[in-house]
Amino acid sequence: MYAVIKTGGKQYRVAPGEKLKIEQIPADIGSEIVLDQVLMVADGEAVTVGTPLVSGATVKATVVAHGRGDKVQIFKMRRRKHYQKHQGHRQNYTEIRIDGIAAQ
Repeated sequence: MYAVIKTGGKQYRVAPGEKLKIEQIPADIGSEIVLDQVLMVADGEAVTVGTPLVSGATVKATVVAHGRGDKVQIFKMRRRKHYQKHQGHRQNYTEIRIDGIAAQ
């Protein structure tokens, strides 16, 4: 069984027991969260696609950790103009473990 969820402006294919890193959400480590924006649920051959969301479907997850991703280097330059700009960015994330998928 798996589902496609939407959180943080991105879509993820999730299955029970797997861990994934999503955009940071305000939740404590160890707390259980419910993701209710489910776009699709598949259980074997039975596939339910929402328009745009599957009504009554939820995904339960547990917050495992918070962290920051790898640094992304931004370098801008204009040739022959003596212009160079260096910048870096680290995106915050929340790591979650999928506990179960409930579809009605």
